[in-house]
Amino acid sequence: MDYKDYYKILEIDKKATPAEVKKAYRTLAKKYHPDKNLGDKKAEENFKLVNEANEVLGNPEKRKKYDDLGENWQQNQQAQNQQQGQNRQYRQQNQGFGGGNQEDFSDFFEQFFAQQRGGNPQQNQSRKGGDYETEMEISLEEAYTGTSRIIQLENEKLRVTTKPGAYTDQQLRIKNKGAKGSSDANRGDLFVRIRVIDNPKFIRKGDDLHQTATINLYDAILGNDIIIETISGKLKIKIPAGTQNGKTIRLKGKGMPVYEKAGTFGDFYMLIQIEIPIQLTDKQKALFEELKAIS
Repeated sequence: MDYKDYYKILEIDKKATPAEVKKAYRTLAKKYHPDKNLGDKKAEENFKLVNEANEVLGNPEKRKKYDDLGENWQQNQQAQNQQQGQNRQYRQQNQGFGGGNQEDFSDFFEQFFAQQRGGNPQQNQSRKGGDYETEMEISLEEAYTGTSRIIQLENEKLRVTTKPGAYTDQQLRIKNKGAKGSSDANRGDLFVRIRVIDNPKFIRKGDDLHQTATINLYDAILGNDIIIETISGKLKIKIPAGTQNGKTIRLKGKGMPVYEKAGTFGDFYMLIQIEIPIQLTDKQKALFEELKAIS
């Protein structure tokens, strides 16, 4: 039974904060995910180790016990062995996908957390399976309209659907699609965390969208109708005469759909930037001089 340095596995310092643990786990789980490393046994093993490390370091109580015991765990081995035979079942949280069964914890932690999981075989007969967690990336346009993805979960394919207005770090729960428990009725749940990819055209703030529009000097001074692109399509808007650089124009109801509030939308904010001519003809310079003089 080998001691495993979970801090080294997650590539973090022992003083890492919970947020740093979570960030390291998500980065490495994504790196070694079986879907991205098909047929790579080393990546698969690393993926399992990363999940195992997160199971311990991501739980404050388990992390404290792990830190307290450290490399001296063998001194407690004999007493813990008495629990091993009747406590092999346990809850696996944050497992990934991609087929194949997850291996057990290292024998050390299978024993170490045995009492915490309960040593009564009668209680384990109704044990609930652990939860799975994965990440689903969608575009801003897909967040606007709603979309779906197919997730491969061991031998099962699941279609995960998002509603209009989905947002980053939103968590979807699919019941009874997690790890198997003592029976099919006691399966855990699948949690799908949404990540909306940054869009080069629009900046999202809550349910509102922001965009910068560049107009020429003449339209700013005299006013004009211009065509802009919103997430719902092109739109003609009026630029008032005398529009100043840095002015923000608000288009009500042209932002993102408000999640689970049909017919309700955020707003669209357009920041105006005025483009100053760099090269002028002699005639243009003369006209500007004349305008300056009469102003």
